[in-house]
Order: sequence, then structure tokens, then C-alpha cells
Amino acid sequence: MSVNQFIRYLQTEKRSSVHTVLAYQKDLRGYDAFLKEQFEIDRPEEATTEMVRTWIVGLMDKKLSPGSINRKISSLKAFYNYLLKRGALEKSPMQNIHSLKKGSPLPVYVDEDKMHTLLKEILPGDDFASARDRMVLLVLYATGIRLSELITLKVSSIDFADNRLKVLGKRNKERIIPFSESMKEEMLAYIDVKEKKFPLAGDWLIVTNKGEKAYPRLIYRIVHTALSGYTATRKSPHVLRHTFATHLLNNGASLNAIKDLLGHADLSSTQIYTHTSIEKLKSIYSQAHPRA
Repeated sequence: MSVNQFIRYLQTEKRSSVHTVLAYQKDLRGYDAFLKEQFEIDRPEEATTEMVRTWIVGLMDKKLSPGSINRKISSLKAFYNYLLKRGALEKSPMQNIHSLKKGSPLPVYVDEDKMHTLLKEILPGDDFASARDRMVLLVLYATGIRLSELITLKVSSIDFADNRLKVLGKRNKERIIPFSESMKEEMLAYIDVKEKKFPLAGDWLIVTNKGEKAYPRLIYRIVHTALSGYTATRKSPHVLRHTFATHLLNNGASLNAIKDLLGHADLSSTQIYTHTSIEKLKSIYSQAHPRA
């Protein structure tokens, strides 16, 4: 039973999209060609699990991403399931074949020098909006809080006597985050501007241009605009959370301390920042060492 019959089945009985059919066709014809070249097999029904594993290793040697390889594995599984249902074979060679684990992408963050430059360039103007936009960036970077935590942060949750603020995180878990004296001055100056502009705005720290509680899209827009030119990939509020954690680790903070500041449930979530620091060290090594 040929690959072409399976493709016709997808087109006529499954009524799969053109894109899906083309993807299956490309994957299976590549696999078919591999079997003929490597094992001189003309019928995929004769393939063994070891042959499939050899094919996967070959794809890995070609530097295909785990996602691309997993898509091809899914194509083969669908093809062999089809053969099983049609009685063309008794056992699928895919029975003990599992998808590859995808490595977690390293968090995107802004370099320290770039972050200092950004904050110097984005100074509060005479209007409320510019003061508010700078405060959004400062709070996210100085505390590492989440977008949802920023939106719900109240002025009454900020202890200016001890320079710390209280946020309500995931699973309604409260945590205390300290901040610097310079951050305190920035916040008090912003709050003064906000209260003069919107004396009846209430207790929310960050408000809209109409004095109402901030919403996610507003924060995204502020951060995206500010980070343009400072990071080539993501420009979301979470990038500033990653930046906060990475800069702390690079300057000697312990993983346990960063875990508590970020509000992670366990240390495994925080360990990704270790990989970021290792990548930075590797980059420095390759640039600086004469025999790198």
C-alpha cells in the first residue's frame, strides 16, 4: 500500500486541508526515499522500528529542530495507523517511537547597559502619560512583578517607610518586594502627578489617561514601544521580569532569593536564569579567550 493511497485518503475521506496534505506528502516522500536509499526497501510496510530510529537520527544530524522532527514523526504515526486499519500490516514500527523533548527557550532580556540607556532616554515629561509610562517600566524592572500584579497594585500596598511593596501573586499568594531609595523618590513624584491630574482616581498605582484602572493592552503597548530598538525579539512586560531576574543573578543574587522575589512556587522555575547566565559566560569566553 503506497504513500499515494494514504494521500488520497487524506484528500477524499478525511478532507484534510491543502496545507496538511502537502505537509504529509513532503514528510512521507522524504521517508520513502530514505528507506530506498539506506535499506533498499520499496515498501514502507517492511520498515522496522530500528530503521525509523535511524531516520530520526539522520534528521537530528541535519540540525532540524525538535519541532520539525516531531511533525515528521506525527506524519509517520498517522500513515502507519492508516496501514494498520487497512490490514496492510500487523504491527506499527512507530509503536515505541516517542516525540523529541523540546528544549525550553532561554528567556529574552535586555542587557544592563541598554536598560540604563533606555531609562535615561525615557524621562517623564510635563504630561501625565509620559510620567505614567516611565513608572510602568520602572516598576516592572525594579520589582520583577507580573503584568497582572502591576495592574492590581495599589498605592496603599506600598510601604514608603520601609521601601517595600506587597503584591498578590498566583494562587492568591502574597509576597513582599523591596525597592531602592531612588525608586521611592520616583514613585512619590509620579503619585503626586497622578493625584493632581486625577484627584478622584482611587487607589490604583497605574491608571489610564482617563484616570481609570489600567488594562493589559495599555501596559503591553507602553512596554512594546519602549523596548523597540533594545531587543530584537519579544517586547512584552514579561521581558522586563526576565531582565530583573537575570540582572540580579549576574550581580550575585542567589537563586533562592530570586525565586522568592519572583513568587515562584519552586526553584525549578527559577533555574532557567542560570542557563541565561551560562550562555552569557560562553559568549564572553568566545570573544575574549585567544583560543576560544
